[in-house]
Amino acid sequence: METLKCIETRRSIRKFKAQQVPQELMREIVAAAAFTPSWKNTQVTRYTVIENADMKAKIADEATLGFEHNKGIIGSAPALVVVTMVHGRSGFERDGSYSTSKEDRWEVFDAGLATQTFSLAAHEKGLGSVILGIFDEDKVAEIIGLDEGQKVAALVAVGYADEAPEAPKRKSVDELVKFI
Repeated sequence: METLKCIETRRSIRKFKAQQVPQELMREIVAAAAFTPSWKNTQVTRYTVIENADMKAKIADEATLGFEHNKGIIGSAPALVVVTMVHGRSGFERDGSYSTSKEDRWEVFDAGLATQTFSLAAHEKGLGSVILGIFDEDKVAEIIGLDEGQKVAALVAVGYADEAPEAPKRKSVDELVKFI
């Protein structure tokens, strides 16, 4: 698929078919996402793919902060990807000091770039995804047994789409760009 077509046709998918996603396909998507640029090539983003229905249900029940819509999405997705980041590398110098006034927020920027790349690669491979942001980071980390030194950045529900939503209205280019 052409890059611009992939960007223009990717949609947030919230309804999935029950069909499992092959682990090899998920590995191919992560391999593509590994090419995402990062702060000084720190490559801090990690992916935990949850296929286990009980663990997905536990996250849906205990970590969605009462947001029922996300609970339903997680429950219906064949896979839930917990995107995490290694804390304390992106945006830092070797001595541990911050490199810029953005301080440690670079790690979130890097994880965001990688999550978008992951989602575009999933679309290219015929899968749908939606990036979820309303959840209890600490509870998710506890449920999955997250390694020390990592933080949860996002949840991504992934599977074969069972819907084909239209593109939402976009702002005009003139609203988005300013030339000086």
